[in-house]
This record gives sequence, structure tokens and C-alpha cells, in this order.
Amino acid sequence: MHDLTGFQRDILYVIAGLDEPHGLAVKDELEDYYEQDINHGRLYPNLDGLVDKGLVEKGELDKRTNVYTLTQRGRREIAARRDWESQYVDFSE
Repeated sequence: MHDLTGFQRDILYVIAGLDEPHGLAVKDELEDYYEQDINHGRLYPNLDGLVDKGLVEKGELDKRTNVYTLTQRGRREIAARRDWESQYVDFSE
């Protein structure tokens, strides 16, 4: 996951947390987090990049809507990132 941008990592986390992660749902979640508009020209190339890297699978919900799911590799990458972060940040106190 070291070769991803922060935006791409955020997309992975959003996909992991949504029940039905289609493009507009991902966009809405990111806009809430970033508190600004996320345009299609930024979102969809990054989603496609995550598909190309084998972290996300892209499927069709219907003829107009794509759905995105994490691959096993994507889930492993998130878990490894969380393990790495936890060695530096511990909020359990």
C-alpha cells in the first residue's frame, strides 16, 4: 500500500465500510470526509487504478452503475496498514 496516494487509501477504506460500494456512494462518503466536492475526473481514474493494482474488483450493479469490492489482496493491504499504524499510534490508554 506504500505506492498508493492518501486519496487512494481513503477510497479503499470507504469501499471496505460500505454495504453497496458503487461510485456515487464512494463519492458521497469522500465528500463528507474531505468537506469538498470530489469530481468524477478525480474519483473514477483512481478507482480504475485500484482495479489495475488488483486491490479492488469492478462489477456491474446494473447497466449504469458499477459496484466496487475489495479483493483479498485489498483486505490484506488494509490489515497490514492498520498493523503498521498501530506500532506508532496507540489510543487504547
